[in-house]
Amino acid sequence: MNLKQLSEILGLSQTTVSRALNGYPEVNEDTRLRVQAAATKHGYRPNSRAKGLATGRSMVIGHVIPSSSQHEMVNPIFGDFVAGAAKKYAEHGYDMMFTNADDTSIERAYRDLFQRGAVDGVVLQGPKVNEPRIGVLSRMGVPFIVHGRATGVDGPYDWIDVNNKSSFQRATKFLIDLGHRRIALINGLEDMDFAQRRRAGYLEALHEAGIAPDPCLMRSAEMTEVYGHHEARAMIQMDNPPTAILISSMISAIGVRRALNEAGLKMGRDVSVIAHDDDLSYLKNGQDVPIYTATRSSVRQAGEIAAEMLIERIKSPDGPVQTRLLEAELVVGGSTGPAPDRF
Repeated sequence: MNLKQLSEILGLSQTTVSRALNGYPEVNEDTRLRVQAAATKHGYRPNSRAKGLATGRSMVIGHVIPSSSQHEMVNPIFGDFVAGAAKKYAEHGYDMMFTNADDTSIERAYRDLFQRGAVDGVVLQGPKVNEPRIGVLSRMGVPFIVHGRATGVDGPYDWIDVNNKSSFQRATKFLIDLGHRRIALINGLEDMDFAQRRRAGYLEALHEAGIAPDPCLMRSAEMTEVYGHHEARAMIQMDNPPTAILISSMISAIGVRRALNEAGLKMGRDVSVIAHDDDLSYLKNGQDVPIYTATRSSVRQAGEIAAEMLIERIKSPDGPVQTRLLEAELVVGGSTGPAPDRF
């Protein structure tokens, strides 16, 4: 189905149909709705290049991956976020582009993208506590949205984030209410903003309960299965091991479970475990009953919302700053139980 065929079905000129699909104000509402309904019925999607010529936009959203963060390209969390965003891009007639830049040329990479008209906006993922990319894009005055926040960055910008501090504070309190006092944290890299917020929530819950944090029970690294396995194995061999472990990633939690199994310990009985679950489409936390007690927030849904927010920013570049804070749900699975009398 092309524009000419759709126009013939509707009995309208190609110009009118194109303007209706692209939201021109001179097309009345009844015509616009009729054209959109026909386009949906017949599976017509405007060619992005043609639409770009009509609107003066590239109809492309960019994702710039810093060289130091290339691991994100194979991270299932990144993949699910992009899948959600891509769904919304397609609904609005946008395509998606990935490019790479090393840390010394980030500003040049962004300027090149916008100056040559390659993209209409960009998504910034994995912000650090002091994230330089936010300042670069803010100075350029271009449309962008951040998946996450940066505690050390002043000034307004559009972002969507999970309430990481609140979710880990709640998870830690849940373990404390079960009688646990030796609670470990296996966190992500703590120069990343989300990891620092999760650590803050964990520490605040311990402080409120009058429990002194033990530095030996706090670990930080990239969230891989091997990392979860290595740190859990080391901690359960301590003279005074943890009775509960809070983990920043479902992927690392798989490694923790492996370490417990190897030690002959039962998750939920001997050691309680809580993970953060991004509700990944191909790494589900069980079916009817969750395997892990977890703080759950869909990263695919975050991708969809971020895409909608960025497209709105592209349409209204001078509009008010948009922010969206998502609350994580605490789901109770088979990985937690009362603190054992002895380890």
